[in-house]
Amino acid sequence: MRAMVLDNPRQPLQLRDVEKPRPAKGQLLVRIVTCAVCRTDLHVVDGELPDPKLPLIPGHQVVGYVEEVGLEIPSSFGIRASSFAIGDRVGIPWLGWTDGECVYCRSNRENLCDRARFTGYTIDGGYAEFIVADTRFCFHLPDRYNDVEVAPLLCAGLIGYRSYRKAGNARRLGIYGFGNAAHLIAQIALYEGRELFVFTRPGDVTTQQSAKALGARWAGGSDEMPPERLDAAIIFASVGPLVPAALHALNKGGIVVCGGIHMSDIPSFPYAQLWEERVITSVANLTRRDGEEFFDIAPRVPVQTKTETFTLEQANTALDRFRAGKLAGTAVLKVSE
Repeated sequence: MRAMVLDNPRQPLQLRDVEKPRPAKGQLLVRIVTCAVCRTDLHVVDGELPDPKLPLIPGHQVVGYVEEVGLEIPSSFGIRASSFAIGDRVGIPWLGWTDGECVYCRSNRENLCDRARFTGYTIDGGYAEFIVADTRFCFHLPDRYNDVEVAPLLCAGLIGYRSYRKAGNARRLGIYGFGNAAHLIAQIALYEGRELFVFTRPGDVTTQQSAKALGARWAGGSDEMPPERLDAAIIFASVGPLVPAALHALNKGGIVVCGGIHMSDIPSFPYAQLWEERVITSVANLTRRDGEEFFDIAPRVPVQTKTETFTLEQANTALDRFRAGKLAGTAVLKVSE
């Protein structure tokens, strides 16, 4: 099969013919039709995440169709067994496997499993024609979306949704960085009646206008204070100095949620900004419950995605344009029809 392969970080991906994988017990063999490009893919390719599987096929927003179902394995600790059949459309996300046995898995925190494996990072991902995936960690996808539209929901949507839920029932919600995840989650926040305040790079009037057009009550630079203090803020930009900035904008008891897997260092800040029971938390990976809840609400909003399509062979171009901030939507690789 054709695949785009990372041999070493900070090097371009190489188009290769590699052996088609075969499903083991409890796995699906999936023919890939699309795979969206995520900022985490950039972090992997650029060497900002440690110890990737090498050589590696990146990609963890995978949409495809089941070609073969491996032998079933018993369900444990409440994990649902496979409900997929040959020909079913399937979504494959970042969280690719957990042991089901550790203290985290047994306390409904499988996203923190010490032995977890991740699609497109520690196991081969979706920049290829085929993939094998643990059937327990795959999703049925809403019929409302076609194969291109649904791909960005598998990470930007899922991780964004977990970040949004970690923010609690905040009435005034701030979002720092208005990229793919923020655009998707903003739609749910507005659907649920939140007041939305959007922070962009200083001077990015175009993105600020886009946020207002979507329904944000206010949009401005990350160096500005909102007109009212926030009950919660989600930081999607991987910029550590935004943490004290968001804290400074919070009400008493407010929460700052860091939604990225990688962030630059957070500078020191006065304790007074954290006092009065303000909270800083991170979001690590996702759980299958997050996915099931998100794919239930997304088509009801309905959450709409903005995409640009590339061929599999153009994966490096897509990554380069993402890195340079020159994409008008989420890059989606069209692998097959």
